[in-house]
Amino acid sequence: MMYAWDFNVLWQYWDLFMYGLWLTVVYTVGSIVFGVAIGLVVCAARLSGWKILSFIARFYQEIFRCTPLLVQLLWFYYAFPMLVGVSIDNHVAAMLSLSLYVGAFYAEIFRGGILSIERGQREAAAAIGMSPWQSMTRIIMPQAVKRMLPAFINQSVIQFKNTSLVSVISVADLAYMAAVVNSQTYRPLESYTVMALLYIAVLFPLTQVADWIERRMRVSD
Repeated sequence: MMYAWDFNVLWQYWDLFMYGLWLTVVYTVGSIVFGVAIGLVVCAARLSGWKILSFIARFYQEIFRCTPLLVQLLWFYYAFPMLVGVSIDNHVAAMLSLSLYVGAFYAEIFRGGILSIERGQREAAAAIGMSPWQSMTRIIMPQAVKRMLPAFINQSVIQFKNTSLVSVISVADLAYMAAVVNSQTYRPLESYTVMALLYIAVLFPLTQVADWIERRMRVSD
């Protein structure tokens, strides 16, 4: 028997989908901003030459890169409060987990971009009297940013999809709202299809921008 698709019943729940999408964007942008700050600090620690700082930074990276984000969300929401003896709101746990997770990947992207610049350019900058800070800001970083930008955008696109996992701790993102609509309408195919189409509507233009930037980088090189 063929399934009879019916999207009309979902129109009265459109505000739920829009609220979920808005919250997904908020968590994505917020975690990217915090993740960039974390990534810069961790990258600086890895490149500092201080073994203890480098070890701590790498330990953090390995923890968050080698465990699934779903596990981190559950740990910060259910286990971490027991460890510190303080209740943590699900929104705080979600933003904390997302930020620490993406920060670990951003740190490696930043570090790789900086290390990809030939050592000879640092030596040349030092030879003409530039301080390490001047060398980094005027010579290394402009080139490194250009090289790391495609990877950064790609990781940010992945982060948008990662936010769908916050629904497991009852954060009302797009995935959570799709489940709510399904529970009200008993139309899982329509509910989750609309959710998928909304993700595509946001992410497809971003992936095209990332591809365009990567092509421009290749041409300019």
